[in-house]
This record gives sequence, C-alpha cells and structure tokens, in this order.
Amino acid sequence: MFSLNQEKLVPLGASITTAEIKQQPDLWAETYALYKDKRSDIEAFLQKLSERHDRVRVIFTGAGTSAYVGETVLPYLKGKVDEQKWEFLSIPTTTLVSNPYQFLKADFPTLLVSFARSGNSPESVAAVELAEQLVKDFYQITITCAKNGELAKRAQDDTNNLLLLMPEKSNDQGFAMTGSYSCMTLTALLVFDPLSVEEKLSIVKTIRQMGESVISREDFIQKIISADFDRIIYLGSGSLEGLSREAQLKVLELTAGKIVTAFDSSLAFRHGPKSFVNEKSLVFVFVSNNPYTRQYDLDILNELQQDDIANGIYAISVEGETNYDGNTFLFDSDAQCVPDAYLALPFVMIGQTVSLLTSVKVGNKPDTPSPTGMVNRVVKGVTIHEYV
Repeated sequence: MFSLNQEKLVPLGASITTAEIKQQPDLWAETYALYKDKRSDIEAFLQKLSERHDRVRVIFTGAGTSAYVGETVLPYLKGKVDEQKWEFLSIPTTTLVSNPYQFLKADFPTLLVSFARSGNSPESVAAVELAEQLVKDFYQITITCAKNGELAKRAQDDTNNLLLLMPEKSNDQGFAMTGSYSCMTLTALLVFDPLSVEEKLSIVKTIRQMGESVISREDFIQKIISADFDRIIYLGSGSLEGLSREAQLKVLELTAGKIVTAFDSSLAFRHGPKSFVNEKSLVFVFVSNNPYTRQYDLDILNELQQDDIANGIYAISVEGETNYDGNTFLFDSDAQCVPDAYLALPFVMIGQTVSLLTSVKVGNKPDTPSPTGMVNRVVKGVTIHEYV
C-alpha cells in the first residue's frame, strides 16, 4: 500500500488513510519542533499551577481514540512525576459527562487536559463546561489538531487555558484517527515528562527511525494478513495496554466490524478473555522494554504458542536480552532505551497498517469504512442533558 500510486489507491478507497499512516514519522519531528517553540510557555503555565496549589488533579480526557491517548501516557507519567504535587487520572469525556459528580470536585484544583482531533465532539465541549461549572480552581491544556475547532476557539484569550496545536496534517481527513493519536500522545509526553530536552530529542529521533522501518517492512505485515482469520487480539502491559485498545479499535473501524477484536493486558488475558482465542485468531503482543514487565509479555506469548490454537501469534518488540522465539516484528536493540509510552508510537503504526490491509482484504474502503453513516468521523446524535 505504501508503495502504490494514487491511481491504484483511489479505487481501493485507501489513498487518504495510507498517506496519513505513512507521514507520521515526519509529523513527530514537527510535533517536537512545536513543543520546543512553546516550551517556555508550557513550563510557565505548569509553574503557575504549582505555586498556587499544593496539589493539582490532572485529568487526561477525550472520546474514543482521544481517550486512549490518556490511557497510553498515564502509566508512564504516574511513575515519573511527583504525585504529592500532581494527581494524574485518565477519564474519557464520555464518562465525565455522564457521571460528573464522581470526578469533578469543587475544592480540588483541577487541570483538564483535553485531547481532540476536531475539538467539536459534543462530549468534549460538555466536559469542559461541566468542569467550569463544578470546579472552583479550574485550568486547561487543550491539545487539538484543529485550530478552528470549538475547543481551540474556547482557549483563545483564556490565561487559564494553554492551547497546544498539533501539526496541521495531523488533523486526519480519513475516518480513523492515526497521526492525530500519535501526535497528541507525543505532545502529552513531551509536556509532562521531566526528561531533559536533549533526552526527549534523542527519543524522538529513535522512534522516527522505527516508524520508517514499519513503512519499509509492509511486506512482513502483508504476509500476516494473508492468513485465514476472522478475529484479532491485541495484548500489552502498562502504556502498551492502552495502546492495545487503540490498535483493536482501528481494526473494528476500518473493517466496519467484519473482523471482531479483543484487547487486554498480558496478565489479565488469562482471566476469562482468553476464551476468545480460536483457530481463526491472530494475536499480537506489544512487548515492553522494561525488563521486569517484559517477562509477563513473553510468558503469555509462550503460553499461547504452547496452546497451539490461534492461527498466528506475533510479538511486536525491540530486541532485548530475552526475546520471543516465535514470529516477531523486531526492532533493533538501539531502541532498548525508549520508554514504553514513546514506544507506542511506532508500535501503533504496525496496528494501523494491520487495520489498513485487513480493511482492503475484507472488501471495505479504509477512507470511508462506514458508508451507511452509522458511525461518523465526528460523533453525531448525542444529547447533552443539563446538570443541576
């Protein structure tokens, strides 16, 4: 797909999604440049909150894929920041809007970090309005791909709302979120990770090389998709568990549910969900770079291999001291130093490519996978009820 010209991609209904997956490594470089330009503003904003309050609740929020940004970055950042000062939570807008009284406390200073491709989802706007209504000391960081979206407009001239716009091309025009997910994930990490600027730049350079490697090895993924399967399972631990949820959603979206999916953590999968595995299953395990966590990812890979039920079992991994001896999409050991949350970016490109190729295989059009309009690029049909 990545080597095909427009004449071949357009009839497949795949030209937009293919280009948007392929361009991500370049978008990450642009994302880093945007972060660097805004770095002083970001640090001043966070310092202001730190000086005003002894402890701030930070809520990562969004709907659908945008919610999974928070689920991806949360485990890593909780292990990196001082939680005596910053309480990190990941709560979808869809949960905040339906149950605001459980999470939005009047006397708890709160920073709402909104992730949004368009910034126009009804729940995204409603979550902000509810927080404004319920929280006395309320602040926002708006991370969005659309400068003309409703969330971006609301941030204008609000000193308690820091607007961080993503690269223009990350505002995906295809149905599924691809570059928007990875750019917003990277931005959240760059904003809150206490690593030095030099360390962050080094990581971005490494994951860009990994992303380019995914594009150049499409044939490896195509061979996997040539198998006989009707279900796909993604597993991972920590930040990579959040990624597993995003990866399986891409399959559901781009195949319009023709391929059924499951996701879980590597440890939790045994507790019932493993029943989902049959002879027409493909299982992908995102393998952690953390040596301790990695053991659990390798354990489930080996167990599934011994079960000998699934049609295909694949590790997605950086080469380490211990590795899976079965089928592996393997990255060079140079990436061993990349934390899992950053690793999610090149890893998700594999999941996106799996979804793209599977969509074409089942006769769907990746750019417009829901022709009936049952599911929309920006959600419709939501009624926001007044909260009193």
